[in-house]
Amino acid sequence: MLYVNVTRSSFIILIPMFKNARSLFVSAVAILSLAACASADLAPSQPAAKAPTTKYVASPASPRQNAPLIGASALTPAPTSAVGTASDPDATVRVGLLVPLSGPAQPTGQGILNAAQVALFEMGDEHLVLQVYDTQGTPDGAVSAVTKAVAQGVQLILGPVFAGEIKAITPQAQAAGINVVAFSTDPGVAGNNVFVLSFLVEAQVREMVAYARSKGLSRFAVLAPDTIYGQTVADTVRTLVPAGGGEVKQVVYYDPNGHNLEDVVRRLADYDKRRTALTQERNSLSSSQDEASQLALKRLEQLETLGDVDFDAIFIPEQGARLTQAATLLPFFDIDTSRVQLLGTMLWATRGLGREPALVGGLYPAPAPETSRDFANRYRQSFGAAPGPLANHGYDAVALAAVLTRTGRADPFRATALSDVSGFSGVDGIFRFRANGLSERSFAIMQITRDGTEVVRAAPTAFEDVGF
Repeated sequence: MLYVNVTRSSFIILIPMFKNARSLFVSAVAILSLAACASADLAPSQPAAKAPTTKYVASPASPRQNAPLIGASALTPAPTSAVGTASDPDATVRVGLLVPLSGPAQPTGQGILNAAQVALFEMGDEHLVLQVYDTQGTPDGAVSAVTKAVAQGVQLILGPVFAGEIKAITPQAQAAGINVVAFSTDPGVAGNNVFVLSFLVEAQVREMVAYARSKGLSRFAVLAPDTIYGQTVADTVRTLVPAGGGEVKQVVYYDPNGHNLEDVVRRLADYDKRRTALTQERNSLSSSQDEASQLALKRLEQLETLGDVDFDAIFIPEQGARLTQAATLLPFFDIDTSRVQLLGTMLWATRGLGREPALVGGLYPAPAPETSRDFANRYRQSFGAAPGPLANHGYDAVALAAVLTRTGRADPFRATALSDVSGFSGVDGIFRFRANGLSERSFAIMQITRDGTEVVRAAPTAFEDVGF
């Protein structure tokens, strides 16, 4: 079990002793796996800061032991780095987890903490100590948390969640020489010793553009809400598609409340012009009495418009009822979704989309389904509920810290270690950090079916297979 000391303003989770901890590293051409370790007798260490404490036990019910996320046979010891020096083999390595454990975002923070405990139990050894601080989900709370974390000797900060919090703590973390692995999806917070672990929108769009181009699609449109998210998707499409040899034919925005969605889709479809073209062609053929003209006129009776839209793929960065509404309007305005490929982002990862016929066949990126599902099952067994938003990042961040701790370096969390080009394998597939703090990930490509979804392209398991 894990013994956890609780203070008023922060948790200090003390990692018990593990025997035969499995250290799984990879060479420069393989993945550094976030591997599990064996369980054994538990002997808690001492808290990092002296404060009145209340002891409770936090123990995952059924932690998975001795099961690396990828086969151990594929791994070889990593070469010794020339950077840094060897540390005391008995030294304690302290990592700070900054999450909202009070305030409106408390459920998100608790989910991250729960997943972090699973990672600690499965992967930690006697040297790693995780110290948890409540940010309250606010910039001021985050500053208070990072002040305590720095004073209590953390060597790496995991979190916070929100962009405002991250921007607030960055100067202090940078001044202390502490790197930050943050959970925000805002790429603007990356850099200046901040590494962003989340699934960035740009990375999702990049994956879908590359896949669509590999299937011969070259003419793209974007139907997006007029929000920061929608604009980010559109801007990324505008950048990546021409760079890959394609064309961006149209980008249209609708009000986020959907009031003008019908008018926007009508314009996107060029419906009125195509409808007029059909009427003119019918009138022209009607004036001719020859057999060929009459046969052509009969065929036109089955059509609503004449001519095709000018795109063969369309991004719709939307979710829920609004996504269904947008998809329904496409065939209503004579956009043939059997000929135009619908593309989404991870917002599409919800059940029941196949009930809308226009969405069947649509494609979107997703984390590696097998490892994600395995993590969700282990989390559910431990806490009796499905993992919430960002819980997976809590697991991967702590597992990453555990793996780097085992290198035995005096500076295990230096920027060059975090941005190792080989990357890491986590519960959502492989990932790595660029020197600028942004993350790169592999994605599976999912296709919507009438009954659910299916994988049409598995997530690559090594970055040699990923077209970054």
